Order: sequence, then C-alpha cells, then structure tokens
Amino acid sequence: MGRVVAKIKLTNLFDLAELRRKKSKRKPRTVEVEALVDTGATRLYLKPSVIKNLALDKVDDVLSQTTNGTRKRPVYEAVRLELMGRHGDFNVVGVDEHVPNLLGQIPLAYLDFVVDPKGQKLIPNPEHGGEQMTEEY
Repeated sequence: MGRVVAKIKLTNLFDLAELRRKKSKRKPRTVEVEALVDTGATRLYLKPSVIKNLALDKVDDVLSQTTNGTRKRPVYEAVRLELMGRHGDFNVVGVDEHVPNLLGQIPLAYLDFVVDPKGQKLIPNPEHGGEQMTEEY
C-alpha cells in the first residue's frame, strides 16, 4: 500500500473547555505534526515531545500489543484532532520518541476517512458522498 502520512492539528481539550467557559483567556496549546496513518493501530499515538508541548496529564495506562510483544503504555488527556476540515476529541496513548505519531482506526473511523491505496493518501469515505457520517448499526 505504501506509506500514508497526514498533517494533523492537535489542541489541548482542557484549554479549549476553559476558554469556552471563560475561565481562561490564554490561547489553547496547539501543535501541528505529521502522523503516520496506521490501519493496524487502534488509537491516536503521540511522541513524548508532542505530549509535553500540549501539556497533557497522564490519566491511565493501557496494554498495547506491538510487534515486539505486549507493552504497558501511558494514556493522556484528550486532544481535539483536526484533519482536512473535520475534528474529533480523542485520548492520547504515548509511544517512544523514536516511534512516529500514529493515526489509528478509531480516529479514522470517527472522522470518516479511508485510505486510498492507489493514491497513497487519506480521503473522505466515498460511500458517504464527501460528508462526515457515523454508522449506528
């Protein structure tokens, strides 16, 4: 299939909530990074440097099956993920700094994107006529 990389915008969701509730006037912490689209991965996985720039707090741990066996990975507060005019809120799983940021199945399904293997890019789900749609069955 080749390598598919997406440029994503991430914003600290807590900062957005504080701003919306008028409890803060500080601009929300935001970063733009590249993420490898990995349909074999489940969630949104970010490097420690990205997590630090967003000032996310650890909230849990999760067991993660990797090519090298099972690993316990930290889970962090949610971020607002923006991609190609669509957005969603997702908790973050931390990966090692040498591992690329990964965009997995859950964010892809929620945002209603599919991989175009021929064009080696993400595209809106063609079954939904270019509109973001959720499925309930």
